[in-house]
Amino acid sequence: MKNIRKEILIWIQLIAFVVIWVMVLFLSKADLKIGWEAIKKLPDVVTIYVLIVLLFTNWAWRLPIFKGWLVPFPDLQGTWKGTLQSTWIDPNTNQKIPPKDVTLVIKQTFSNISCVMYTDESDSFSNTAQINEDDDSGIFRLSYNYTNRSMANVRDRSAIHDGAAILKVITEAEKKLEGEYWTSRKTTGDIKVKFISKKLSQTHKPQ
Repeated sequence: MKNIRKEILIWIQLIAFVVIWVMVLFLSKADLKIGWEAIKKLPDVVTIYVLIVLLFTNWAWRLPIFKGWLVPFPDLQGTWKGTLQSTWIDPNTNQKIPPKDVTLVIKQTFSNISCVMYTDESDSFSNTAQINEDDDSGIFRLSYNYTNRSMANVRDRSAIHDGAAILKVITEAEKKLEGEYWTSRKTTGDIKVKFISKKLSQTHKPQ
C-alpha cells in the first residue's frame, strides 16, 4: 500500500523519538544529556512512542492536517454499494446475465487495507490489497486479489475461485469506485460502487 514518502517518515520517526525522550527527561527532572539517567528512561520513551504510533496508524492519519504532504492516499474505509456486471454469456440464452447487486466493505488503517465483497450468493475476501497512484494522471486505484466462496447450494454452478480487481477512486461530487475484475474461471466484468457509510457492514443487504 502506497502511504508516505519514506524520507519524510524516517525523519518524523527520528524527531518524534528524540522529542519524546527530551520530554520524559524534562518531566522527570533528569539532566538533559546522554548518560545513565537518560538511558534508564528509554523503556518509558519506547512505550510512549509505540502508543503514539498505534494512535496515528489506526486513527490520527485520517485527520485533514496530514493529508497531501504526509498521507497522500485517500481514506476509503466504509461500506460501498453498487453492481457487478459480468461479461459471461449464458449459453442457454446467448445473452449476458443481469447485473448483480454487491456490497463492498473496506477496512483501512495507515499501513493496511482489506476488502470484502458480499452478494446474495457469495463472499469474496481479499488476500492482498493496495492503493496506487498513477504517476502521470495522479489518479488513485485500489487493486486487490481475492478468494470467492459461494454458498453450498449454488456451488454446482458457481465454484470457489480466485480473482483480482482494479478500481479507480473517484471523489468528485460523490465517492465512487469503478473498474474491472477477472477470475481464475476465465471470466471478467465491471464493478461500480458508491460510498454509503463509514459503518462496516458484515453482510449484503439489498439497496
